[in-house]
Amino acid sequence: MSSSMGSGMFPGQQSAGPHPVGGPGQPGLLSGAPGNRVQGPNTLVDDLEASFEACFASLVSQDYVNGTDQEEIRTGVDQCIQKFLDVARQTECFFLQKRLQLSVQKPDQVVKEDVSELRNELQRKELLVQKHLSKLHHWQQVLEDVSVQHRKPSDLPPPGPLAFLEQASASLPAAPLKQT
Repeated sequence: MSSSMGSGMFPGQQSAGPHPVGGPGQPGLLSGAPGNRVQGPNTLVDDLEASFEACFASLVSQDYVNGTDQEEIRTGVDQCIQKFLDVARQTECFFLQKRLQLSVQKPDQVVKEDVSELRNELQRKELLVQKHLSKLHHWQQVLEDVSVQHRKPSDLPPPGPLAFLEQASASLPAAPLKQT
């Protein structure tokens, strides 16, 4: 894109309107915040990065480490996290708006992306099916080997005269015990 366009999310990108960080009558979310290194108008990415850094800074700040008022610490951390979440929502809205513009301006591009995603998903699922089939064949082979071993009487020692007696005595009922 040309550099003559207004400031959008990235340098050299046109924005859809005024910078969406602060609402009407509200200052920007991070005006004067520590860690704001960029001079001039901030982009959403800059604001997101700065609010993320502010979250960590608030957790490791000496003011909070040495502070005794736990409620004040909790409030400060909650405010930093809320600012981060607000900017993250704005960033998500920006990308959703760009996606909507793309779907209106180039519907064929969206269809191509969908087809590509579906092909990738199909390929992933085919690999998963092959993996499960491989495991299935392995376990079928194991079961077959086990059942073949149980059918082979040659693996067992040949029955002798004692084996016949043991088998016959096992089928007899137990003798009653005498009570005295």
